[in-house]
Amino acid sequence: MAAVREWGEGMSSDNMKGLVLALSSSLFIGASFIVKKKGLKKAGASGTRAGIGGYSYLLEPLWWAGMITMVLGEIANFAAYAFAPAILVTPLGALSIIIRQGNFLLKFSAALAHIILRERLHTFGILGCVLCVVGSTTIVLHAPQERQIESVTEVWGLATEPGFLLYAFLVLTAVFILIFRFVPQYGQTHIMVYIGVCSLVGSISVMSVKALGIALKLTFSGMNQLLYPQTWAFTLVVIACVLTQMNYLNKALDTFNAAVVSPIYYVMFTSLTILASVIMFKDWDRQSPTQIITEICGFVTILSGTFLLHKTKDMVEGPGLSTSSSMRSLRHEEEDGFDEGSPLKRQDT
Repeated sequence: MAAVREWGEGMSSDNMKGLVLALSSSLFIGASFIVKKKGLKKAGASGTRAGIGGYSYLLEPLWWAGMITMVLGEIANFAAYAFAPAILVTPLGALSIIIRQGNFLLKFSAALAHIILRERLHTFGILGCVLCVVGSTTIVLHAPQERQIESVTEVWGLATEPGFLLYAFLVLTAVFILIFRFVPQYGQTHIMVYIGVCSLVGSISVMSVKALGIALKLTFSGMNQLLYPQTWAFTLVVIACVLTQMNYLNKALDTFNAAVVSPIYYVMFTSLTILASVIMFKDWDRQSPTQIITEICGFVTILSGTFLLHKTKDMVEGPGLSTSSSMRSLRHEEEDGFDEGSPLKRQDT
């Protein structure tokens, strides 16, 4: 308790505000995934599925309920980035995995995920989720203080430095290759394709969201940043990135099991976002070697959880935890259901 109290006293008021907002965001976003997935399933039963390019879910009220809940979570997340560094805010997204997985810690969540989505994780899946959360918590406990920025032009200067420009170029190149080369061939069978697009684009969107959040915070404090063209440039980037993320995240949720999409997406998204933040805002320049090493250990823990989830995704509970070869083919139930034996893909009865 003394260590926790000392840690809390060491946090700035802005970091504390960002922490509370990020935790609230995780609750909203975690619940929205369950509701949106149910809406996608209902829409797919009577129209063209999102996974194969359909947009019938736009007419489904349940999907919109989940979308509204997600928007509330994203607003809280947006505000969190205005107060705290990305290396503190982003890992807390992994805590929403607890709500979406719903198979451990809270019996209510277990019943919710099981009844609404009829999805579950096996023992190794639960362990993978725990590793993701432990790694994220380790990073949060050693996060740096927020950088003091006085103008959106200062953020623009950071975004146009050679290091971040190179990162942005590599991300955009990878995204275009995934969309035009791999999505048509492997999008329906390889979970990392859709999630890769969402995560790469997400790392750029978070940097723009943070810049826009800082601009609005300064504007509300009396220093109008809406007069600068850089503010509107960041706004356009946010809109483009968010629309791309929504499109491919819907495809991933409609094609694969949400219990596996959620942790893999958030781990990839978190890792890439922290990398982008380290490059753009130079977060590690304000930390000691011990803090940096501890954060790297947190990264390794997160990646271990992702590896465990991905490598054991086709395992089923039972004697020997065997893997069924039939689970490797992507099929759809006519009765809008999921085979509980596979924590990854839809199955025919």
